[in-house]
Order: sequence, then structure tokens, then C-alpha cells
Amino acid sequence: MHPDDFTDVRYEVSQATATVTIDRPERMNSFRGRTVDELISAFKHAWADKAVGVIVITGTGERAFCAGGDVKERAETGSYGETEWGTFEIERLHRIIRDVPKPVIAAVNGVAVGGGHVLHVLADLTIAAEHARFGQSGPRVGSFDAGFGSAYLARVIGEKRARQLWFLCELIDAHTALNWGLVNEVVPADRLTDTVIEWAAKINALSPTALRFLKHSFNADSDHLGGLSHLAFDGLDVFGRTAEAAEGAAAFSEKRPPDFGRFR
Repeated sequence: MHPDDFTDVRYEVSQATATVTIDRPERMNSFRGRTVDELISAFKHAWADKAVGVIVITGTGERAFCAGGDVKERAETGSYGETEWGTFEIERLHRIIRDVPKPVIAAVNGVAVGGGHVLHVLADLTIAAEHARFGQSGPRVGSFDAGFGSAYLARVIGEKRARQLWFLCELIDAHTALNWGLVNEVVPADRLTDTVIEWAAKINALSPTALRFLKHSFNADSDHLGGLSHLAFDGLDVFGRTAEAAEGAAAFSEKRPPDFGRFR
């Protein structure tokens, strides 16, 4: 898929930096199947482009970085919509963020929640606007990420805090995220783009081969979680067809509290 054909994502290259922007502000930059396909394609283009040294992932506007999977789409159709290969490739997107041999910076311009939160966690570095908020929502909407979204999150911020995000489904603010080690820097919203450009320029001045080895070395210690991710998404595929999961999606779409009591 060529970037000229993208509908859900914008792809731009400037000053040796590829910026990948989720462009669905009307859905809080949540992703459907096509969005994920386009994100994978954008990362592949950045991987192959020898002029690119850093990849930035962000969202359109100031409300949301990414609100995760499009739960409204799931409630309405039972899936995340059509995809290029007939499968929902979110697990493949997770792998390419880790595997691409170039540093990935998440520029969190608003809410990063659910599957959107996982995307920033998987990025090598995160710079957040002061108004950004972070958290997980899966158990509220009938979903989960028991692979990189939980086990790797615990590596980043510790077991107790990771469990807090998943078991309470409450958002934390940017400064709390900084204190927890979940983000690298917090800046005023009007400084986010400039700060990302500054960090990218510093990285692009360094040896790309050294950076590639360093990134893969950092990943090596937690790469076994890829196997756990496969198992988790197999389970999620089965769970997603149950009445319990459907209740979470329906409640979200209907803007009411879910009734999970009957499934306990």
C-alpha cells in the first residue's frame, strides 16, 4: 500500500524523520482494520527509506493520540472492519514498532488509552503534552492485551502500577506518567512538535548502525513476550465472540455502564 492511497493515516518525511499520524480525529484517532494496515505500511516505508533515521508516531489534533481499537465499529459490525488480508493485524503492528531498526518516538498529543496506550508503550521514547492522559480500558469494553500491553508494561513501570492501570481502568495525567517512568518528557502542548523535532535531530546525528544494535539489544531481554502476545491474541479472538465481550462494546457504543455481573 502506497502512502498516497492512505485514508486513515498521514505519512510525511522531513529532516531525516518520518512522521506517521493517525488521522481519525472524529473517532479520537482510534484504529480500525484499515488504519492498522496503513500504519504497518507507513512503518515499512520508513524502514526501507535510507534517508529516514527516526520515526515519529502521533495523532491528529489535541484531543487524542489514539483511543485504541474502534469500539463503535466493533459494536456495530462485530469486527474492526475490512483489512487488506482479511485479518486484523494489530499484533503485526506491535512487532514492527519493536523490530524496525530505527528509534521510534511517540508524540502523545492527547489521550493515549487502550490499544493506543500500548502503541506509545512500545515506542522507544515518549514525549507527552501536559494535557495528555494515559491508561487502559480493555476490561471496561470487553477486551484485553495480555501480551505486550500488560507484561511489557510491567517491565516499564513495575507490576503494581501496571496492574493498577489494568484493574482500575482509570487514566493518569502526564506528570504522573513521568514520575512512573511511563514517558520520557512532558512539555506544553505548543512545544510538543518542536521538542520532538529537537530530539529527532539529536538522534539523527548519531551512528545509525550503533542505534540499530542498541535497539535490538534493549528488545532482546523482553522478546520472549512475543510468544505470550501470540497466545494472548489467540485468546482475545475467542473471547471477542462471547456475549461478555459484546456487552462491553455495546455499553461503550450506547454510552452506558456495562453490566458484567451476570458473567461473574
